[in-house]
Amino acid sequence: MSELFEPVIAGRLALPSRLVMAPMTRNRATPDGVVTPMTAEYYAQRASAGLIVSESIQPSVMGQGYILTPGLHSPVQVAAWRTVTDAVHDKGGRIVAQLTHCGRIGHPSLYPNGELPIAPSAVVSGEQMISFEGPVDHPQPREMTSEDINATIEEYTTAARNALEAGFDGIEVHAGNGFLLHQFLADNTNLRTDEYGGSVANRIRFVVEVVRAVAAVAGADRVGIRVAAGSPYNSIVEADPAPVYTALFEELAAIGIAYVHVIEMGTRELTRQLRAAWPGTLILNPHETMEVFPATPEVAHQALDAGVADAVSLGAAWLANPDLDERIKNGGPYNTPDPATFYGGTHVGYTDYPTLQYAR
Repeated sequence: MSELFEPVIAGRLALPSRLVMAPMTRNRATPDGVVTPMTAEYYAQRASAGLIVSESIQPSVMGQGYILTPGLHSPVQVAAWRTVTDAVHDKGGRIVAQLTHCGRIGHPSLYPNGELPIAPSAVVSGEQMISFEGPVDHPQPREMTSEDINATIEEYTTAARNALEAGFDGIEVHAGNGFLLHQFLADNTNLRTDEYGGSVANRIRFVVEVVRAVAAVAGADRVGIRVAAGSPYNSIVEADPAPVYTALFEELAAIGIAYVHVIEMGTRELTRQLRAAWPGTLILNPHETMEVFPATPEVAHQALDAGVADAVSLGAAWLANPDLDERIKNGGPYNTPDPATFYGGTHVGYTDYPTLQYAR
C-alpha cells in the first residue's frame, strides 16, 4: 500500500501520490458545452487524488462526438472551467485538461451547419451516437484535407491556451479510444496515401504534430498523452500495435512530455513492451484487461508491484468513492458505482456518493 501513496514526478507536475483519477465522460455539461457548478463540486470532492485527469473536452465545435460534453473553445466555456480548477486548487488538488477530438465518432446533429464529421479517411464507424432523440448511426466521415489537418492542429493550440487560461495544471492529449488521433494510428481507419498514411512514421505524424503544438503553448513538461494500444473501442483495428507505439513514444520522448497514460486494452505483455519503450513517467489505467470491473485498489497495487507503471489511474472507483485514497488506507469499505447514472442526469450518482465520514 505504501508505494501507492508515495510521491512521483511527471514533468513539472509533482504528484503527492501515485493514485490518479482517470478521465470519465459524465455528459453533464450544457448543450453549449459549458460545465456547471455541479461539475466544480464533483471534481473538488475528489481533489485528494494524486492527479485528476478531466473528462474529455472537445478543442473545437467539430471535435464533439457526444451530447452534453464540455468544450474549451469559447470564452464562456473557459470561464466555467476556471470555477472547476479553482475549486480543485482550493482543496489542494491538481487537475489537467484532457483534450479530445472525436473525429469520425460524431454526428451532423452536433454541428451548427450539419457538417459531416472529419476523419483521416472516409471510413464509417458502424457505431451509433445517443442523441436527444435516441440512437443515430454515425455517418461516413469526410476525409481530412491538408488544410483540415493544419486547422485541427491550430484548434488544439488554441484549446491548450484556453486550458491554461482556465487554470488547469497541464494538458493531456487523448490519442486513444478510437477518437481522431487514434484513427490516424490505426490500421482500418487510416487509408491515406500521403505523408499521414501508410508507413508507421507517417501514421504517427499527426499525433506527434498535435503534441508538439500543444507543448509549444503549455511547455512540454506540462503535457501528457493518453493511448490505448490494441484497443478495439469504437471499431478500431490494430493488428500489430507495438511497433507503432514504440515509434510514437520515441518521438514523444524527444519532445520531452511529462508522461504517457496507457489504457491497458491488450495483454500485460504489450504493456511491458510499452513500459520498456517509454523512458519517463508512465500512468497505467489497468482495469480494461482485468477480470474485475471496476478495477479495485488491489489491481492498482499489482500494477505497481509488477513494475509496469509509475502511477495508476482508476475510473469508476473514484466515481463512486470521492475519498478513495482514504478508503484504501482504511481497507474500505467501498461504495458501489451505479452504471445507470454514469452518463447524463442530475446530481444523483454524480455528487451524492457518501464519504467515509458519512458512511460510518
